[in-house]
Amino acid sequence: MGKSAADDKILSYNDVVLRRSDLDILSGPYFLNDRIIEFYFSYLSSCLVSQDILLVPPSIAFWILNCPDATYLKEFIEPLKLPEKKLVIFPVNDNDDMSLAEGGSHWSLIVYERNGNVFVHHDSNHRMNKIKARKLFSAVVGFMGDSTSASNGKYLDCVDSPQQTNGYDCGVYVIAIARAICCWYESSEHKDAEGMWFSFVKEQVTSAVVSQMRKEILQLIKGLMEKK
Repeated sequence: MGKSAADDKILSYNDVVLRRSDLDILSGPYFLNDRIIEFYFSYLSSCLVSQDILLVPPSIAFWILNCPDATYLKEFIEPLKLPEKKLVIFPVNDNDDMSLAEGGSHWSLIVYERNGNVFVHHDSNHRMNKIKARKLFSAVVGFMGDSTSASNGKYLDCVDSPQQTNGYDCGVYVIAIARAICCWYESSEHKDAEGMWFSFVKEQVTSAVVSQMRKEILQLIKGLMEKK
């Protein structure tokens, strides 16, 4: 009976369905699942002014990363319209099992910035996902634009990315960093000397902010539930 209650649908938001168990994940010190990250990415997308930003859902990023046959990638990636975007954010999960949707034990994210033609990997646990990040970069780099230059995008590990202080907050760091980068993009005031977001992210994504984000998302979900 407990399992059935935990599986109850509590909110349908855009294409994301949240269940009662997701509230428990946010309430306690637990690893975030795909649904929570997909929900927040969808919410963040709906708040953006710019149409130049794409936050890729975890399920799509996972499929791109683990696609068994590269010949299927083109028809799968084309609907994302990557060449039209100036900023693309991909969540990276270390799950190797295509049959296990909620697998894996670590999240990080890759951000593509078109002006610099660079893919930046943000990992809150000492580049633990670097192999997966490189693999995702290799899978998508050829689809970023029609020109040769877009296909020659550079890969960069952000060595100064905010770091988690426990074993379960990687997903919250992914959400917090994604939010900060979207805010950076929509406000030209925040660009650092290199014209990038690194100093802004370091300033905005602190352990205190990450700790508070679980409560923020929980309150957001409950607020949306009340409006239904």
